[in-house]
Formats: sequence, C-alpha cells, structure tokens
Amino acid sequence: MHEGSWGISHTRVPTESRPGHVALIAGFYEDVSAVAKGWKENPVEFDSLLNESKYTWGWGSPDILSMFAKDVSGDHVFIHTYDADDEDFGAHDVTKLDTWVFDNVKEFFRAARNNQSLFSKLNEEKIVFFLHLLGIDTNGHAHRPSSREYKDNIKIVDAGIKEIVSMFKHFYGNDGKTAFVFTADHGMTDWGVHGAGHPSETLTPFVTWGAGIKYPQNVSTQQFEDAFLKEWKLENWKRQDINQGILPLDYLNNTDLFKAESIFANAIQILEQFKVKMTQKKEVTLSFLFTPFKLLSESKQHNILRKARSYIKQRKYDEAKPSRLLQYSFVAIGVLVAFFLLIQAYPWTYYIYCLLPVPIWYAVLREFQVIQDLVASLLSCPPSHFVGYLLVSTLGIEVLVLSFFYRYMLTAGLIAFAGWPFITQLWTRAKRTSLNWIFFSLLLAVFPLMPVVGRKPDISLVMTAGLLVLLLSLFVVASLTKRKDSFVNEELPLHLLQMLSMVLSMYVVYSTDNSLLKKQGLPLINQIISWIILASSFVLPLLSPPILFERLFSILLSLMSTYILLSRGYEALFPLVLSCLMFAWIHMEQETLQQSGVSCKQKVNSIQFIYNTDLTQLRQLCLDDIRRAFFLVFFLVTAFFGTGNIASVNSFDVTSVYCFLTVFSPFIMGALMMWKILIPFVLVMCAFEAVQLTTQLSSKGLFLMVLVISDIMALHFFFLVRDYGSWLDIGTRSFQKLFRGLDFCTTKSFYPNPRKS
Repeated sequence: MHEGSWGISHTRVPTESRPGHVALIAGFYEDVSAVAKGWKENPVEFDSLLNESKYTWGWGSPDILSMFAKDVSGDHVFIHTYDADDEDFGAHDVTKLDTWVFDNVKEFFRAARNNQSLFSKLNEEKIVFFLHLLGIDTNGHAHRPSSREYKDNIKIVDAGIKEIVSMFKHFYGNDGKTAFVFTADHGMTDWGVHGAGHPSETLTPFVTWGAGIKYPQNVSTQQFEDAFLKEWKLENWKRQDINQGILPLDYLNNTDLFKAESIFANAIQILEQFKVKMTQKKEVTLSFLFTPFKLLSESKQHNILRKARSYIKQRKYDEAKPSRLLQYSFVAIGVLVAFFLLIQAYPWTYYIYCLLPVPIWYAVLREFQVIQDLVASLLSCPPSHFVGYLLVSTLGIEVLVLSFFYRYMLTAGLIAFAGWPFITQLWTRAKRTSLNWIFFSLLLAVFPLMPVVGRKPDISLVMTAGLLVLLLSLFVVASLTKRKDSFVNEELPLHLLQMLSMVLSMYVVYSTDNSLLKKQGLPLINQIISWIILASSFVLPLLSPPILFERLFSILLSLMSTYILLSRGYEALFPLVLSCLMFAWIHMEQETLQQSGVSCKQKVNSIQFIYNTDLTQLRQLCLDDIRRAFFLVFFLVTAFFGTGNIASVNSFDVTSVYCFLTVFSPFIMGALMMWKILIPFVLVMCAFEAVQLTTQLSSKGLFLMVLVISDIMALHFFFLVRDYGSWLDIGTRSFQKLFRGLDFCTTKSFYPNPRKS
C-alpha cells in the first residue's frame, strides 16, 4: 500500500522447489528430467542472475543454494547453509530454519563493519542477497497450512523480513539503490502437498518494492474476478499478475529502453537454452527421426533478433512486438487480384503471373527497415563518394557480364583485385597478408588467358600440381606440429592418409596414361584405387577438426586428390591456386573488419565451423558487405570459366575420366565431369562460409546481396535476346553474343556453312 507493487505469480507444474527457483533466478523453466536426479543436479547447465552478479551472498537450504553455486566461474557466489539433517519434518520447531537465516544475515552485516575487504565488496554495484526461507514449506508439509504452527511461522517470517529490510536501509544509508523482491517458488494444498497443478499450488505471492519499482497505484476497478482482492482488502490497490520466469515489465519504474534491453536479454538467454537442448536431442536421435522446430529455425532466429535489435536502436520499442497488419494486407491484395482475374475468366497462367509478385513484395516490405537503413547510409555519404561507389558498382557488374563474352575480362578483374590493398590501409596494416592476396590474384589471372581445357593434354602439369600440393601439405603439417601439442597423436594420421591419397592419385594418372599409350587399357588396380579415392574424398574432411583453417585444408586435400584423377593438363593447377587465393581472402576480410572498428572475438586460426555466431552481435549491412558479395559472384564465375569452356558439349573431354572407366557409360561419365565442374564451386563456397563467420554477419544478408547482383546481370542478359530474323539468326545471334570467346558450341560447330544450312 505504501512502497511497491504486488500481484499473483503463476507458476507451472511440476510445482517443486528446484524448477520454481530456476524459473525465478534463471528466467526459464528447467527440463523436468531433473526429477530423475532428485531435483539436485543440472540436466542442462544454465546461466542465472546469481552468476551474472558482481557478488552474491545466499543463506538457506543446501538443496537450493548449492545448485546456483555449482560450477560458477570466478569467486563471486558465496553460500551459507545449515545441515541437511536440520530439514526434519518431525522436529519440534522447524521455524528455526528461517530464524537461522535471519540471524546469520544480521551477523554477516555486523561483521562487515569491521572487515574492510568485505565492506568494500558490499558497496559494489550489481550485488545480490538471496534469503531462502524453508520453514513455512516444512511446517506446511508436517502440520498442514491451516495449523497453528504454519500461521506462527508466517508471523515469524513477516517480522524477520521487516527487521532485515530495516537493517539493509540503515547499512546503506537509505540511498534508495536496493530493490526487494518477495515471492515463492510454489504454493501448497490444504492437505500439505505440492507438485501438481491445483490453483493453491500454482498461485504464489509476488511483492516487490525499492529501486526501479513502481509505486502503489490506486484504482477504482480491477480486471480480476476471483475473491482474493476482497479477502485481502486490496480492492483499490492495482494488482498485476505475472507468469513465473517471465520478466515483469509492468512492475518496473524505468525507461522504455531499459525495459526493451532487459526483455531482449531474457529472450536471448531462453533462445540459448533452446539451442543447447535441441543440440543434445539431435545427438541422441537418429537423423531421419529428428524433426527440428520450424518456427525457430536458424534463419528465423536471426530475423527475429535482428529486427528486435533494429527497433530498439531506433527507439521503436512498441514495434518490437510482432504485428500481422502487413500480412493481412497482402492476403487481401492477393484475394482482390484473384477475384479480378476470375470475373474476367483469364487462363490459369495469368494467376501465376499476377499473384507471384504479391508474396515477393510482401517479403521485400518485411525487410523495409533494411532498405531504409541502406538508403539512409548512402544518403549520409558525401556526394563524391556516393557517385564513386555507384560507378565502381556499375563497372564491376559490367565486367562480370562481359566475362561471359570475353574470358580475358576475368583477368582484368583479378588484376584490379590485386590493387585492392593499395587503395585501403590494408597494405600498411597487414603487408604479409596483402602480398599473398596480390600474388595469388595475379597468378589466378593467368588462367583465363590459357587455351581451353582439353585441347592439349599434358600429364607433366598434372604431376606438377600433385607435387605442389604435397609440398604445401608438408609445410602445413610442420607448422601445425609446432603450434599444437596434440596434433601428432590426433590429427597427423588423417593428414598422412590424405597425402597418401594424393600420391596414389599421381601414380594412377601416370600409370593409366602409360598403359593407354601402350594400348593395354585401364589397369583394374588403378580403377579400384580411383573409385576408393573418390569415395573417401567425401568422408575424410568430416573427420578433420572443425577449426576453420584445418577443415578448409582437409577439404582442399581431399578434393585435389579427385581433381588430379580427372585432369589432363594445366587445369590441375587451377583449384590449388584458387584455394590459396581463398585463404588469403579470408585473412584479408578479417583485417578489413578490424580496420573498420568491429571487434573480432576470435582469430582465423581459432574460429570453428561449428561456431555459433553471437546473434546479439550480428550487425547491419554496410558498403564493405556489398564488396564481399561481389567477390563471391566474381569468384564463382571464375571457378566456372577460369579454365575455359567447361560447360560446352564439345569441351567434355572423355579422356578426363579414363582413370575411372574407359567403357562408354554416358551417365557415369557425365556425373564424374559434373563433379569436376563443381569442385571449384565447393572450394569458393567453403571460403565464403568462413568469411561469413569472420565478418559476424548473417549469411542470409550476404546471399540476398548476391541475388541482387545476379538479378542485375540477368536483366542485362535479357536485353541481349533478339526476337527478329530467321530462326537461325535468332538462335545463333543470341548464343554467339552470349558465349563468344568462350569456345561454346557456336553455329560453326554444328554447321560448317551456316548460310547454306
């Protein structure tokens, strides 16, 4: 009535002490499997208010206090408990469990006045005092809630709380910085038990006052229809019921920003518990039986938290709540469009054409804030910078388009990439990384100038590629041996096995080529080894450590072993050089991130592919992210066209699969050639995943920019299509324009004399 706010806290089943306290102090409902451990152990480790405090002092039952002090990092949670034997239902007076707590708290504060170290700790910020009062619960079990013992215990607790509050205020000089929360973990039935869902078990008191708490509110009407208000004579004092474990925002006398940040932190904590539990469930469930919770998929987690964080930054605290107005509006638009088409009896294809934009624009407007932020970012740039960014973006996309006509445009683009460190501070900040980037960019730029793959087989170049991979492997093994003590025993055997696969690949290529030159056919042993190496290339990388660098290198070794078997010339060197450039790209991006002022929690050598990005740290898009997306598109185009026209029918050199089979089998041969085409793509995409981890940005955002760049290119290509002239002119003009210079299947490939044809 005078200082704070009050209401009824609704708990959940099982109404037991441990899950109730976890909900109160940790903010979530614990897995009920804790019952199998007698409510005394943590089935899932959790964070709590006590662990996040500067210091916590607790007094009470060993069963409750110990679970919040277990495995606490740092020396900042101090518990004081009586013996477990004191919790005796048959004892003469169990109120001593509560008086013990009050007496020890008072003695603690008396001692603090003569202990300078303790006194200074007690005057720190973010400290918690936890008083666990078990006497009422014990008396309720032993004598029933209607007993004299139970009611006397209530009086003792009321008097004790009054005395403790007075002592706190006196100790801290009435500074008004202490908040008091009085509540219970569960209730009790009239017959003295709890654990089920009876209202007397699930309804608990909640009274709070002090710092940051709203003052009492006098009201004329209440929204509750039960008899409690009248029984308690509190009809005119606002009652605010809450759910146990959920942050009671209506009780807080603070800013909207504080409330939004608090509930956001609460949501993050609950989400982390969900992710841990899902991971544990997945590990013990057969893969085909495991069904993830679709409403909290990883992409939806990112979206929800990103939008909430964005609204908080813009001080739109109410908008952080989900709204379905936009969804209903687009449903109405879709219905109107369908009705309009129906009354005019249009064919079904019109429905596809007219209705498809509705969900697309709905998805766009859902991300309107991202578009607004991007426009605001662009408008905040000086006009000269804006024009410069626009020109560079246009030029970059034009280079990509022209690369479909002229392969040497890829060379021009890679040479331009080599100059990237010089127009930024990367050259002065990280010279070694910049030199690697420049060298491998220029080296990769040579490949688009080379003749198309398949024209002149050269096994010596294939052998050279294999030797270079082996030398690189030896260098990596040596460096890892020096850096990691456990490498020799745990990881070295895998690397040696992959190096052996490379040696066998080189032997098979050389042996098969000699055998075919002598007209002796494909040796059976060579064929068996080739298929084993191919199969193992899908498995061995999964056995490597998930550390980013080591996993990427393992993928390179396995894929190179297969690529060597499918190579007949200089193209065997292409994935090696491409991978080296990808490693340099990953390091360059982290240097760029540090240069822009974004803190990197982990170095490239320690980041793991299984590392879960901290969702609270996900940032909004910036201009550097557009460059990253462009790099990905460019490297994918380079991976496809870097060694020539591998997409054309007349470039499928059948001799490339001779290490696997020589008997004509179009499906198997086609599958092997398709895998050869995809290997450079896999290398680029693995590197891009690593870039996404190092730059702390959601992959969805980066891929959306990739789609935008791809769509702009597609629109450009559409304008090159011609719909006039003869059928021959239309076909040849379109394909010659699109693929000229790439040795695609031009008209001359099919028609020696196109005019006569």
